[in-house]
Amino acid sequence: MKDSTSFRVIADHMPEVLRNLMLDTLHELSDDLMEVRLHSSGPVCFAFPNKTLFLQKNGGTSSALTEEAYIVNRKEIRECADKLCHYSVHSCTKQLSEGCFVIGNGIRVGVSGIYSSVEPSVLTEFCSFNFRLPREVKGCADGIFSETFDRNIIICGAVNSGKTTLLRELCRLNGDLRKTVLIDERNEVAAFYSGTPQNDVGAMTDIIGNCSRSRGIMSAIRTLSPEVIVCDEIASVDDAEAIITGLSCGVRFIVTAHGESVSEVTKRAELKMLIDSGFFHKLIFLRGSSSVGEVGRIVRL
Repeated sequence: MKDSTSFRVIADHMPEVLRNLMLDTLHELSDDLMEVRLHSSGPVCFAFPNKTLFLQKNGGTSSALTEEAYIVNRKEIRECADKLCHYSVHSCTKQLSEGCFVIGNGIRVGVSGIYSSVEPSVLTEFCSFNFRLPREVKGCADGIFSETFDRNIIICGAVNSGKTTLLRELCRLNGDLRKTVLIDERNEVAAFYSGTPQNDVGAMTDIIGNCSRSRGIMSAIRTLSPEVIVCDEIASVDDAEAIITGLSCGVRFIVTAHGESVSEVTKRAELKMLIDSGFFHKLIFLRGSSSVGEVGRIVRL
């Protein structure tokens, strides 16, 4: 890997033996590494767009899962969890309730496991970790910026198609030119860490994070006088109602949603509300996971 910084950040959250084995594989890994996945009593996987490699117990990687694969034990999973929590589980209640952490370099860590039966319900037994490397692709929105500027748009695509990547870049381009507010509910776009966004989202962009999209949108409208609001993964009628309120106040919106076709998008009540409102100008559909962040087609509404 040419840029090994993010990989080293991930390795630093591993037990010592596993950390050293991972660092020894750097020369074997290509720059399109997407995820590092750990499974309790299972392998360490390096996920790429079109392949998966498995860490070997004697070092190196293999494209086949064999008896030579490194198998992560329960103690190592626990140690990884402790490092994510900075050895203070009680200080990470929010992250453990959502099953998601953000660490240095904007790396997001998804966690699976068993939730407690008492409130607040948090992860107490950990099964796996998915470290997702951030993908800032500056320039990926240059081809559509002129025709999306000052327009209300919905970016649509499948999982891992690059919706957040394109959204982040449009946020940066807008935020360098005008008053922009990013509603970053799950810290996926700016990747705040230790009080600083790890990703470039624009010089004039205000960020509202760790609250619901609807609440963040209403707060932005009341207090930040935005010209454009950017938010990821519209998922509820509450989100749609808040967006329509903002649109009625003259604010422009750039949002994302799951969906690979117009028919799929309009089956969801919240997205149908947005389209039927008459405020939105375009649906932008992405190509897919093999071409992250690339526009496949634009549908004018």
